[in-house]
Amino acid sequence: MNRSPLSCRVSQLAASVFLVGLASTAMAVPEPQFQSAFQEFVQASAGDSSAIGRAAEVFSGLARSEPANPVLLAYAGAATAMKAGTTWLPWKKMGFAEDGLAQLDKALALLTPAHDATVQNGTPGVLEVKFVAANTFLAVPGFMHRQERGTKLLGEVLSSPLLANAPLGFRGTVWLKAAQEASKARNTTEAKRYLDLIVQHQAPQATQAQALLKGLAP
Repeated sequence: MNRSPLSCRVSQLAASVFLVGLASTAMAVPEPQFQSAFQEFVQASAGDSSAIGRAAEVFSGLARSEPANPVLLAYAGAATAMKAGTTWLPWKKMGFAEDGLAQLDKALALLTPAHDATVQNGTPGVLEVKFVAANTFLAVPGFMHRQERGTKLLGEVLSSPLLANAPLGFRGTVWLKAAQEASKARNTTEAKRYLDLIVQHQAPQATQAQALLKGLAP
């Protein structure tokens, strides 16, 4: 039976959408595997120096196994950059920092509209990559000239309509970072606004937010 050109185009579009869905699913590693690596990253971020190397190693391995997954590459880059704080040797510090930032730049460049969907951690990939990059860019020394871009990326995450449906724990982390940055800029009103959001939504960071609110000047 002959098919009309319109019918053929519709079928091709449906196939394309189906393939995009498959590609999006294929980008993710199994969640238990991701969560194991993520817990190492959380410990590293909290200052556990022994976890920094483990987080960098495991996320680098996962990124190699799924090179199209920008979330894995972003965490690998962030953990690699953190390794700069584990050595006293200046050339190693710069090497780790530059390697990590290069990975984050690549992760950001990999983002497409398809990453508006959940990739890992129940979170839209675009938000997770931008937030991990923002955190790292805002943490590196000023001479590396990443502060402005870090601030811009954080603002993009905060203003994204996707944030409203992201997991509460992720939203709380974003709001807490925004409050900390506002506090550093001596913008008490803005800092209080984000801390109030954490408390109002009873995010996992609520206790920390309440303590920070008490310390803000009236």
